[in-house]
Amino acid sequence: MPPTLAAVAALPQLGLRSLTGPLPDAPVVWVAVSELEDPTPFLEGGELVLTTGMRLTSGGAAGYVDRLVGRGVAGLGFAVGVIHPGVPPELLAAARDRGLALLEVPRPTPFIAIGKAVSRMLAAEWYEDVTRAFQAQRELTRAALTGPAALVARLARLLGGWALLLDASGAVRHAEPAAARDRAAALAPELARLRRRPASGSSPASMALAVPDDHIVLQRIGLGGRPRGFLAVGTHAPLPHVAHTIVGAAVALLTLQSETPRTGRDARAALAALLAGRPAAGPAVPDGPVRVLACAGGGTVLDALESDPAGERCLAAPLAGGTAVIVPDDLAGQVTTLLTATGPIGISGPAAVEDGRAGALAGALRQAEDALAAARRAGRPVLHHADLPGQGVLGLLEPAAARAFAAALLAPLRAEGLVGTVRAYVAANGQGEAAARALGVHRHTLRSRMRKAAELLDRDLDDPAVRAEMWIALAVTDNEDGPIGRPGDSPSGPPEIA
Repeated sequence: MPPTLAAVAALPQLGLRSLTGPLPDAPVVWVAVSELEDPTPFLEGGELVLTTGMRLTSGGAAGYVDRLVGRGVAGLGFAVGVIHPGVPPELLAAARDRGLALLEVPRPTPFIAIGKAVSRMLAAEWYEDVTRAFQAQRELTRAALTGPAALVARLARLLGGWALLLDASGAVRHAEPAAARDRAAALAPELARLRRRPASGSSPASMALAVPDDHIVLQRIGLGGRPRGFLAVGTHAPLPHVAHTIVGAAVALLTLQSETPRTGRDARAALAALLAGRPAAGPAVPDGPVRVLACAGGGTVLDALESDPAGERCLAAPLAGGTAVIVPDDLAGQVTTLLTATGPIGISGPAAVEDGRAGALAGALRQAEDALAAARRAGRPVLHHADLPGQGVLGLLEPAAARAFAAALLAPLRAEGLVGTVRAYVAANGQGEAAARALGVHRHTLRSRMRKAAELLDRDLDDPAVRAEMWIALAVTDNEDGPIGRPGDSPSGPPEIA
């Protein structure tokens, strides 16, 4: 805060004396020296105006004071012994009548001494604000290492008020103190305005509200067009400049925490952990049934998710040939509609997620990829795995018996890394050329691999009945745990033989 007029007048080296009684706590933002009859066009308000009264007349005193009061100056300093031996009575009477603080400036005190004194006080206040803001930012950073709840609690204590951290939908994530949670409902209209994306493509990052007993500042959290959440703080008095700086630091830290990487190596690692059945560090999928969407689009898929609140509950990462998106089952239809414009989409059946573990997601990913491949071949925008030919047959099988059959039949192929080769051959309906192209190998290489597979299985893979058995075993395996990688490769087996 700038120094008050009372604090400036109290400096003993200046010798200032109030002629209008006790001085108010009006802040002095600057010192302005002017001999104009009307200096107000050159003032902004809050100044201590200094004059010798060079052009002041007894008849113009009242109008002069009126103009200064109308501009909102902090006070008037009148130098005596220069032009006038004392403060003109008309000026003093007008100042008292209109509530303008009037200081007598003694002859030995130059105006520049007053300006320097106020400048030093402003610099001291500025340094104190910077120091306080720096210390507060350090405290908030340490709190952020513990988590957003600790950061919100620390912020409320630093401001001497309350703080709310809200998610993108406006639901309360953390409140300090706990009673502040009740204020969230009243903020809903303001949250809608902060979410709104105007035609210009930009939206307000914050807004200030004044309600009974509270001065509230509401800030968006997150980068880009759609907020990740909101931070609301409230105090009994309007926040000073340094407090706004502290709130800005908290928003920056919360934004860093909320901007979970959805692309690149970190997101790929998180998705890999989920598909491998391990808890993922970072992005998380809520417990419950989910589906995997295999999308042909790349960056456009991520952009579309960023543009809609439903994307907040999805986990997306680039995979070979497109993007994989894990979607809560209840949002699958909404997200599919959102992503349809990005290209063809394959959708898996439901998969279970419990306690952050998603063991069934590997099979769901394979289902989605199979559905995407079929959608591309058929020229369809969306295709569910359940709508692929033959999926109804699997529902007739007893799950435990089917898994045991598949494990026994495919075990020798897994040991030699030949599951992917047989899968491609079965998918091509025994057509060697098509299977070789799908695998990206020469037809002679495929033929060599199929001979070895036939020996291991002791079955003729050109027999349609045998291929039907293999199809069932592979389809059952698609619903089991598995790694991210080449379809059908074993996580522990050797690579495909050449």
